[in-house]
Amino acid sequence: MHPRRLIVLSAPSGAGKTTVARYLLETIPGAVFSVSATTRPRRNGEIDGRDYHFLSREEFERKIAQGELVEYEEIFGNYYGTLRSATEDALRRGSVMIFDVDVKGALSLKRAYPDDTFLLFIAPPSLEELERRLRHRGTETEEQIRRRLERAAMEMSYRDQFDATIVNDDLARTLEQAQALVMEAISEH
Repeated sequence: MHPRRLIVLSAPSGAGKTTVARYLLETIPGAVFSVSATTRPRRNGEIDGRDYHFLSREEFERKIAQGELVEYEEIFGNYYGTLRSATEDALRRGSVMIFDVDVKGALSLKRAYPDDTFLLFIAPPSLEELERRLRHRGTETEEQIRRRLERAAMEMSYRDQFDATIVNDDLARTLEQAQALVMEAISEH
């Protein structure tokens, strides 16, 4: 089997995909993070080029028109997308690249690079637990929480199209399972 070097994580907001992505970056030798482009405002502590490539709406739309994005989507009024050049550079170098994208972006990456992509869905134990986690973060308004929960229900409906799903009800076990699945996906059979 061909090693799959594009490791794509998707999950509803608050399900733990960023924590899983960070763990994989620390434990998978030579893994690199796919830095998404976005038009959303930068949050405190975020660094352009490390957390996101922060672009104006006009810059982003120019990249769409020029075919420079493998995938993109507008979510809650902001664009998010994956730069084609960085993805293809990683494949050329034989690097393992970790993606943290929404479900539609994940499926677009799989369509673009079917032999190189492994899709991993991180699910919350329940929508109630997800709501508790979002409230505990304290970064969203009531309206934002409501919209994120609505979107989470939609995202959960795509999980059957992923190569694997992990229910994140125990973080240590989730990290262990994610690492095992990824190590299997990237190894040459």
